[in-house]
Amino acid sequence: MKYIVLGLGHFGRSLAIHLTELGHEVIAADKNLSIVEQTKDKITHTVCLDSTDKEAVSSLPLRDSNAVIVAIGEEEGASLLTVALLKQLKVKRIIGRVVSDLQKTVLEAMNIDEYIMPEEEAAERLAMRLDNIDIVDSFKVSDKYSIVETKVPTKYVGMTLKDADLTNKYKVIVLTTVQVETGTTTEGSTKILKEASGIAKSDTILRENDLLVLFGELSNIKNLIQKG
Repeated sequence: MKYIVLGLGHFGRSLAIHLTELGHEVIAADKNLSIVEQTKDKITHTVCLDSTDKEAVSSLPLRDSNAVIVAIGEEEGASLLTVALLKQLKVKRIIGRVVSDLQKTVLEAMNIDEYIMPEEEAAERLAMRLDNIDIVDSFKVSDKYSIVETKVPTKYVGMTLKDADLTNKYKVIVLTTVQVETGTTTEGSTKILKEASGIAKSDTILRENDLLVLFGELSNIKNLIQKG
């Protein structure tokens, strides 16, 4: 897949490097030439440009990208202007970095519903989610084990956990299932509501559109997702 990362501060740099290491094509941009030079050997492509400049941003392969991540942090005004410009250019998927409640409110008003938090861990989690579209969220428990939130594979919809037998088949543990519903904020924008069903049991039914929260080695979890 191809991703564009705008802003190469600590978060943006970490995200772009993680995505490159996962085998994706990454175009990373920053207006600071020295930062661009420092990261050029770790990221697929780097370029020096001002993300609030429409002509400069239009030169990027926006239509061919799976997502554009606005990772600008310190300059909230520049971040919001960049998102507005990407909306104007009809970018299909924009992921915005949020550093304040006010910024989040403005992004919601612009119908941007994917957010990231300014932490290196969040960068790694986002990279994993972009690497596999069926991974909703994740975090490392240790170097070997992870907890991953993913969609219920179609082949297991309607089964109980006992019937699905995921632990024996894939060496993963289902911690819980999560029901997902769409709600509305007081400002009138759409938001996603999640409710865990409690500790998973053998008679827990796997429902369509629910999420599984899995514990195990990432390779085993990905194996379940790919074969499901």
